Amino acid sequence: MAGGSPTQQPPERAAVPVMRPGGMVTELPPGSRVAGYEIMRLVGVGGMAAVYQARDVQLGRVVALKLPTGDEAAVVRFVREARAVAAVDHPHIIPVYAAGEAPDGTQYIAMRFVPGGTLAGVIAASGVLTPRRAAGFISPVASALDAAHGAGLVHRDVKPGNILVDTRRGGPEHPYLTDFGIVRAMLSAGTLTLAGQFLGTPDYAAPEQAGGQSVDGRADQYALACVAFEALTGTVPFKRDLPVAVLYAHASLPPPRPTSIRDDLPPGVDDVILRALAKNPDHRYPTCADFGDALRETLGLDPYDPSRAAPAPTLPMSMLGQVQPPVPHQAQPLSVTWTAVVAADRDYYEHIQAFNDADTKAISTFPDDYQERPIPLDGDELLIGRRSDRQRVYPDIDLIGPPLDPGIHRRHAKLVRSSDGTWTIVDLGMENGIMVNGRDVPAGGSVPLRADDYIHLGAWTRITITRG
Repeated sequence: MAGGSPTQQPPERAAVPVMRPGGMVTELPPGSRVAGYEIMRLVGVGGMAAVYQARDVQLGRVVALKLPTGDEAAVVRFVREARAVAAVDHPHIIPVYAAGEAPDGTQYIAMRFVPGGTLAGVIAASGVLTPRRAAGFISPVASALDAAHGAGLVHRDVKPGNILVDTRRGGPEHPYLTDFGIVRAMLSAGTLTLAGQFLGTPDYAAPEQAGGQSVDGRADQYALACVAFEALTGTVPFKRDLPVAVLYAHASLPPPRPTSIRDDLPPGVDDVILRALAKNPDHRYPTCADFGDALRETLGLDPYDPSRAAPAPTLPMSMLGQVQPPVPHQAQPLSVTWTAVVAADRDYYEHIQAFNDADTKAISTFPDDYQERPIPLDGDELLIGRRSDRQRVYPDIDLIGPPLDPGIHRRHAKLVRSSDGTWTIVDLGMENGIMVNGRDVPAGGSVPLRADDYIHLGAWTRITITRG
C-alpha cells in the first residue's frame, strides 16, 4: 500500500487517467516516467488522485507517487495537500520526499511507500479488534492529528481507509495518517467546492461538518471516535443505506453505546466514546490525545505519552440524564457574569407541531416584534416559567410575555448555580419539556451549561446562555 487512500484495486498493469495541463487526460502505463520517477504499478485510485508505486531513478528508492485525476479544483486541492503534509513533521504522518510540477505540467507528490494495507482492511479481516490493538491505532493517529491542528490544519476526512498500516516484519503495526487532500486551514470561511457539495466521508462526518458549518480540530476528533467505535464493534455508529441519511443521523440522532453492540467492553468505553461523539464540539475532549488517553485509561492501558498530563475525568452518562456528555467544568471565579438572553425563535416555531385544535389556535401567530431580553443570572437557583398571581408563582425568568408563549408552564425549569460559578438547567417534569442545543432533556433530567448553549421551551421561546 502507498501513501494514499485507494478505493479500487485494479490489475497490476492497468493504467489510469491522469489530468494534464489544459484538461487533457492521458494514461500512464508501467515503465513511463514522471519527473524522474519510473512508474511500476498502479496501487489505487481515490476521488481526486491516483497512487502509483514508482522508482526514484536518481536515488533508486521506491516511492508512492501521487498524481491528480480530477478537474482544476481537484488539482488545487492536490497542491494544497502537498504543502499541508510537508508542513507537519510527525512519525505517524506520511513524509513527503518531493512535490512539484513535471516538465509537461503534471503536478505530483512523491511520498514514502508503505507496504501493507489500511486500517479498513485490518477491521474487515478481523471483524473487531482487541481493545489493546484498537488503542494501538487510535493513540498514534490522535497524536498525528494534534500535530496537524497545532500547525493550524484540520484533516476533515479521518477514516480507516486513510490510516495506512506498515506491516514490515521486525516491528509492531505502524499506522500512518494520510490523504490530506481536503485539508483546510482551521475555521477558514473560504471553500473550493460548489455550494452544497460535501467533502469528506459521511460515515465519519461530525455534525458541524455534515451541516456545512466551519470546522476545526474537534471535527477530526469526532471522526477518530467513529474510527474507534468501528474498530471496537465492527460497525460505524450510524449504518444507513443512503449517505444523506447518515449525515442526518450524525447531526440529529444519539449514537448507540459501544457496549450495546459488544458486551465484553468495559462500561467506561461508552462514556469516553460518546463524549468524543458529542453533537456540540465544546462538549468533546480538549484534544485528540486527551480522547486517546481517556480511551486507554478505561481499557486499563498505560497512557500513550506518559509525559502528558492525565486527561480530565469523563462524567458518566447517568449524571447527565442521558444527554450528551459535556467537558467537565473548569474552575471559574464567581465574579464572572452570566446572562440568559430570551428571544423568539422563528426556525424553531416553524417546526413545532400542535397536538390539537386549541394548540393550533394558540400558536397560530409568531411574535415578529418580540424584543430580546437579557436577564442577568444572580443567586443560586432561578425558576423559569410564567407568572401566576392566583397561584402565587413568580418565576425569576418570567415568560408570560408579552406575548404569552402557550407552551410554557408556570414551573417549567430551573437554573442551578454550581460551586464553580457555572450553571445547570433542570427540567421540572412538565409535559412540554425542554431542549438543550437541539436535544431533548428527559423529564427531570439536567444538563450542565456552557457559554452560548441554548435552551428551547414552549412554542417559540429560546434562551441563550452567555458569559461576560
